[in-house]
Amino acid sequence: MKRLTYSLFLFLTLVVVFTCQSQKATQEQSTTNFWQNVRFGGGLGLAFGNGFFMGSIAPSAIYDVNPYFSVGPGLLFSYQSDDTFRSTMYGGSIITLFNPIREIQLSAELEQLRVNQESEFLDVTEENDFWNTALFIGAGFRTGTVTVGARYNVLFKQEDDIYASAWGPFVRVYF
Repeated sequence: MKRLTYSLFLFLTLVVVFTCQSQKATQEQSTTNFWQNVRFGGGLGLAFGNGFFMGSIAPSAIYDVNPYFSVGPGLLFSYQSDDTFRSTMYGGSIITLFNPIREIQLSAELEQLRVNQESEFLDVTEENDFWNTALFIGAGFRTGTVTVGARYNVLFKQEDDIYASAWGPFVRVYF
């Protein structure tokens, strides 16, 4: 009876060890495949001159679902100031990319930003804090890791003072 118990214990131990090793290998393979399909990119902006400063950073990542379709999150932080105006914007976005052919990229990006603006007129300071939502539909020419194109904000409102126009150019780089 002892021998049977010992053999059964040894058999079950080996089954558990091999099952765990198999699951670990499957998880490692799944994790490896996931990260092989993730690309990182984003944008940096800097402008200054005669009392004006603007800086922005916008990191993002996309997951290539297949050779035609990618999706991913992005973050944005921007600061702008001059003698009478200051603006801080921060938020996030979700972007989807569709490449019907290698050279053409179509995109849709939903962006949500918190906007804090402060304007000074004579002795009066006016503050304006609000959320801004944008939905950009775009198209661009793609070569390698770079895409250059234009996008249109279908939710554009002139009174929001975030973007000067519903249309805007873009340069996208993902490595």
